[in-house]
Amino acid sequence: MEDALDNQEDVQAMEATDSAADEQAGPAETPNDTAESGESAPADAATDASAEAEIAATVEAILFATESPLSPAKIALLAELPNRGLIKRAVAQLNERYDRMGCSFCIEPIAGGYQMLTRPQYHDVVSRLFKNKSDSKLSQAAMETLAIVAYRQPVLRADIEAVRGVASGEMLRGLMEKNLVKIVGRAEVLGRPMLYGTTRQFLEVFGLNGIDDLPNVESLRGGRDANANAKKAAAAQDADEAGAQQPAPAEAKAEAQAQPEEPMID
Repeated sequence: MEDALDNQEDVQAMEATDSAADEQAGPAETPNDTAESGESAPADAATDASAEAEIAATVEAILFATESPLSPAKIALLAELPNRGLIKRAVAQLNERYDRMGCSFCIEPIAGGYQMLTRPQYHDVVSRLFKNKSDSKLSQAAMETLAIVAYRQPVLRADIEAVRGVASGEMLRGLMEKNLVKIVGRAEVLGRPMLYGTTRQFLEVFGLNGIDDLPNVESLRGGRDANANAKKAAAAQDADEAGAQQPAPAEAKAEAQAQPEEPMID
């Protein structure tokens, strides 16, 4: 009798141990649970795609509303995004969509930031809408001064005047008033004269992302020399053709002497 009681107590203890183990292990997985875990991966991918689309739409709204280029850090701050890498990815996605849809605008890197601009082929149409003010136009002298500053910056006023051959103080003041040129430092020479360079506004006006985007001077000079040489060659060819059609003076005299004189008739 005592042996039977001992066996019953052992069985109850084993059942209690198994029950505790089952509770710790949790409920057994069913086929439905397995299917739900397999479907979580596509759901996560859809969530990521939706988040990227929302970020791209936010970046698009910010760039559409601004009138000046915005840096990736500024866009990330406005959109409350953690890093600038998301901004670059969103810009790439937007430009890909614009190209696919054949839109007349795109997002361009300007002055270290991004700006939404119309494509170059629509410049003539848009220019009819926006007429430039007369005071915003630069004279030929101002353009020459600005070009020297842009290509040779930081540059002294004396060096600008040496290239142009005339005083350039008034031109520099005008360009500084238009925020196209600024003082960038002083030269380490006697008198420590001021050095001039271009501004961020200069990059925005001319649609440049940086000074390195300026046209190459050598290529411009090569094109100009090629045009001049072509004109000289054409002029020389015309002169040769004209000379070939008209006999030289010595040949004309020889031909006249070779012709017999006509008898005079009384």
